[in-house]
Amino acid sequence: MLAKGKHNDLTDVAGVKVGHVTLYKKINEEDTICTGVTAILPHQGNLFRKKTPAACHVINGYGKTCGLVQVEELGLLEAPILLTNTFSVASVLQGTLDYMLQENEEIGDSASSINIVVGECNDSYLNSMRLCAVEPKHAKEAITKATSHAFEQGAVGAGKGMVCFGRKGGIGSASRLIPVANGECYTIACLVLSNFGKAEQAIFADLTKEKFKASDGSIMMIVATDAPVYDRQLKRLAKRCAAGLGRTGSVFANGSGDIAIAFSNANLYKCHPNEPFGSMSYLSDDSEIMGQLFQGVVEATEEAIINSLRYAETTKGRKGRIVEKAVF
Repeated sequence: MLAKGKHNDLTDVAGVKVGHVTLYKKINEEDTICTGVTAILPHQGNLFRKKTPAACHVINGYGKTCGLVQVEELGLLEAPILLTNTFSVASVLQGTLDYMLQENEEIGDSASSINIVVGECNDSYLNSMRLCAVEPKHAKEAITKATSHAFEQGAVGAGKGMVCFGRKGGIGSASRLIPVANGECYTIACLVLSNFGKAEQAIFADLTKEKFKASDGSIMMIVATDAPVYDRQLKRLAKRCAAGLGRTGSVFANGSGDIAIAFSNANLYKCHPNEPFGSMSYLSDDSEIMGQLFQGVVEATEEAIINSLRYAETTKGRKGRIVEKAVF
């Protein structure tokens, strides 16, 4: 196993920030708001003017994530990545757009448009999702609250109402260090929004005392690194999330949206329309370091999923439903 980073989370990749807004309120005997928003900022500069090399991989496509088409085509991120529940993608997209328009006067003018990525999982077992409680302001708040320090995991932010292997899931994260030379390291890390799996499928713990029939669910996996890799190589890293996911017991079920997004903040892309050529330095595909990055993705994804359960707390949601904390 590779060594873990200082916080063992996504912010071990220098410059990355993570922020949450958690919404939890009992409305009446039937309805409870039990949801939220999580924001991931790839670096601490202007995300639109200094774009981030990125790639995505859809393991199973039962999901409603937006923004992946342009990431697949151009290999770049130009805004924060936001996570929320299925019915709140539109609100979160609007809030993120509002934030980016305030930060960049050229968007919609000299720069034409912007691509925003919002990922989701369905939290309707615990959350009264039809109430659409998440508003655009919550996306902006999650972005502005984002920290480069260790952040809360478990039943917080987008993970507040999520269920994993029949127990309380949500936000989890982990990181790994890749030795380079002269005592220096690259860092690779994963953040997950876990909402998948049946209790009897879990490999890492005995969760078989399931009190309800879980749906197939979904998972979002966000991989960050400071290693100098470009979009094609990031696609290869994103694909390795499937190995980490499989280690926990997932079978990539028919109704599960299993989606990975990977980015590197080592070689930020500055758009210069009048300059026809660009250059960058990147790792060789056959280098030992690349092999260790693959290993790091697998290990960090697996542990991030486990941590999403480890740090979650027993939660009561709509219709009096209770999802218990996993005991390891």
